[in-house]
Amino acid sequence: MALFEYYAKNISIILLRIQEHIQITGAALAISILIGVPLGIIISYIKPLNKPTLAVTNVVQAIPSLALLGFLIPFLGIGAKPAIFMVIVYSLLPIVKNTFAGISNMNAEMIEAAKGIGMTPLQILLKVKMPLALPIIMAGIRISAVTSVGLVTIAAFIGAGGLGLTIYTGINRTNPTMVLAGAIPACLLALLVDFVASLIERMVTPKCFRGSK
Repeated sequence: MALFEYYAKNISIILLRIQEHIQITGAALAISILIGVPLGIIISYIKPLNKPTLAVTNVVQAIPSLALLGFLIPFLGIGAKPAIFMVIVYSLLPIVKNTFAGISNMNAEMIEAAKGIGMTPLQILLKVKMPLALPIIMAGIRISAVTSVGLVTIAAFIGAGGLGLTIYTGINRTNPTMVLAGAIPACLLALLVDFVASLIERMVTPKCFRGSK
């Protein structure tokens, strides 16, 4: 009952926090895709780069998020910028890895057939490899998207806003109602993001590969 009363009294603040959460998550994910997909394509063609690139992204994943935020403050200050940077860093691995896997693990006979009908390497990439790799790439983006929603809650420590601010204010005040008021929308937002991403993943999957998905 107290939770509903809190929402009734603070609905405008909760909606503002949700908006901030979505903005930070959306900006970081968009940049991650713009960096991660081309990088995954590049390392699938330039073989000597794939192991070092994947190794670096793996190592970065091992850095505690709070430590990374603390490290970024002298360079980016506080607020949304370091939060977005942090989410980008943690979102890159699934996108890069899945793009690399999707492009690299292509049927050799299919590629030879494309070459046989006179396709250029760029045409093979855009018309053969990318359409077939899209479901795998989208699966990586889906993982990154859901992870990003959770990471943004931590960004409240550096004044980035979002639902994390409500959660940590509740923790500091020993107010379970306030904690739940931030945590529940964050969970629902993660579920919504996962659902939307799963729909997109299904849409980009060729019908012959969908099966029972």
